[in-house]
Amino acid sequence: MPRVTFLSLFIVISFFFSCQNEEETPLQPNVILIMVDDLGSADLGSYGNIDIATPHLDQLAREGVRFTQAYSGNPVCAPARSTLLTGLHSGQTPVRGNTGGIPLPDSTVTLAKLFKKANYATGGFGKWGLGEVGTEGVPERQGFDTFFGYYHQIHAHSYYPEYLYRNSKKVELSGEAGSATRYSSYRIVDEMAQFIRAQAGKSFFCYAPWPAPHHAFEIPADDPAVALYAEKDWSDDRKAYAAMVSSLDRQVGEIMALLHELNLAERTIILFCSDNGGDRTFADYQPNGTLRGYKRDLYEGGIRVPLIVWAPNCITQPDTCAVPVYFPDVMPTLAELCGFGPTLPAQLNGRSFAPALTQDNWGPQNRFLYWEYPGYNWSEGRYEDRLFSQAIRYKQWKMIRKGRDQEWELYDLNNDPSETDNISAYHPGKMQRFREWIRDTRTKMPPQIEPERVDGKPFR
Repeated sequence: MPRVTFLSLFIVISFFFSCQNEEETPLQPNVILIMVDDLGSADLGSYGNIDIATPHLDQLAREGVRFTQAYSGNPVCAPARSTLLTGLHSGQTPVRGNTGGIPLPDSTVTLAKLFKKANYATGGFGKWGLGEVGTEGVPERQGFDTFFGYYHQIHAHSYYPEYLYRNSKKVELSGEAGSATRYSSYRIVDEMAQFIRAQAGKSFFCYAPWPAPHHAFEIPADDPAVALYAEKDWSDDRKAYAAMVSSLDRQVGEIMALLHELNLAERTIILFCSDNGGDRTFADYQPNGTLRGYKRDLYEGGIRVPLIVWAPNCITQPDTCAVPVYFPDVMPTLAELCGFGPTLPAQLNGRSFAPALTQDNWGPQNRFLYWEYPGYNWSEGRYEDRLFSQAIRYKQWKMIRKGRDQEWELYDLNNDPSETDNISAYHPGKMQRFREWIRDTRTKMPPQIEPERVDGKPFR
């Protein structure tokens, strides 16, 4: 065959493969959503804390966008998770009680189901709290290919359990209570890292509802973070809590190092937040800064949380954002960033805050944020009107009541961020409009049925 024919054939083949490469669909961004448990809004260095070392999260905040008026969807664990994964506020989301094993219905459209529909690998690692083993709410029926950790949240009250679950099957843990081999936080992050390695060649959604630093305050004595606070004139619980925060910060650093090792950092979005405000256990140390209230309160201290978004390919300029955002906004935000916005449910309470990552002048949104918390009487085994609290925010106005039989309070958060001056007497018309919005928007709470106990234990 003449030389020119070989050359021509080579050119044609080269052009064909070049076209094939150009036409390949690029991988969508990976998403890692880390939500820790009961971390206060002022417990990180990037949010003003000077007592607890959090260098990796502080770096994440410097390189990303730090939200200064971010809210959970609820002041307690399970309903906060329900708002995060459904895009619905706590007056519409399915799980509103906090008894630990109430299941999401099969019909629920979750964030994981949307990612799975978009051909993402989906994994969850940590504390689920939205469906006990044997119910329709288990994570593998809610869009997750795999989930490793605790299913019932009361199970997560110990960091040295005898077992955890992987896709509803028990995984026995070795080692003694107090040992590193038995410590659930280590095992959960190890499983998460294995998932990231296994999915490095495709797009993945990794949900990481890590259990720390929720009470009880337990950490292996040989964890490097323990030594940081050994000489502090603090209670043992306070030292353990600080060590748990620094330990989870180190684990964030380990995940970041893994992303760089696998060359995934440039196409990965990380969201870091807490599930609700800090607990009153350490009130003297102001885990929520000067904000009023703690976990279980609908005052700012109970629902304001740290939120950091790190996304090298999305963020044009690292910054802070003071626009109010909350958990129901996470679903539409990630859908926009990952390109599956058209698949979102028609009725969502959240709005995308993706523009905050690219626009310096993204302004406040004129919309209502709503919370409710149906307090449960554990001794009587029932929800009671006197324990039912509600709150609503519009622009700088925050209206709250603590019980259906109580009067509404009103605060101007621009001038009174600590909610000390109740100005309800001066704005009856505004408050009436807010009450009408609540009436027209919230739905009746569905039955919050805790699964039947097995062998008398609160979890299976």
